[in-house]
Amino acid sequence: MKRLAVWVLVFGGLLATPVWAGLKPGDAAPDFTAQASVGGKDFTFSLAEALKRGPVVLYFYPKSFTRGCTIEAHQFADAAESFTEAGATLIGMSKDTIETQHKFSTEECRDKFPVAADPTLSVIRAYDAVRIGATASGETVSDRISYVIAPDGKVIYAYTDSVPDKHIENTLAIVRQWRDHVKN
Repeated sequence: MKRLAVWVLVFGGLLATPVWAGLKPGDAAPDFTAQASVGGKDFTFSLAEALKRGPVVLYFYPKSFTRGCTIEAHQFADAAESFTEAGATLIGMSKDTIETQHKFSTEECRDKFPVAADPTLSVIRAYDAVRIGATASGETVSDRISYVIAPDGKVIYAYTDSVPDKHIENTLAIVRQWRDHVKN
């Protein structure tokens, strides 16, 4: 019976995570620090420090101020308070420069959550989040992947979809499930 329960969890996890997501549930999340902006102000985001406070929702998006990325930023901004209430830290990341992120954090993230700059793609590569194939302009960017990372540094959820619609709903549901499990 125990073995069946394990297989149900593993198989269910595979169904919940598209096959093309970079890291998988159970993988160690690469630690990083990155230059970030919230409300147009610089700070250094540290994954290790954020995990001390609870789970982290790290979402990668291709390019600030593009249609899908703007929609996603608005949706995360609308839900930012719900993530905080569930005990999670929320951060977005793209290969855009910190100057671009200053503007994006204010205009599209509505000063509700930070976005980090990864112009060298080092964190994006560590999370296996580089978009396969470049943009129409030939630029290499990140894919649209959302991760939920537990305080122990393990990925508990990964979701890849070029359409931003389910990223917010799915990650918030996982954070709430994690919180409820920890409380019991």
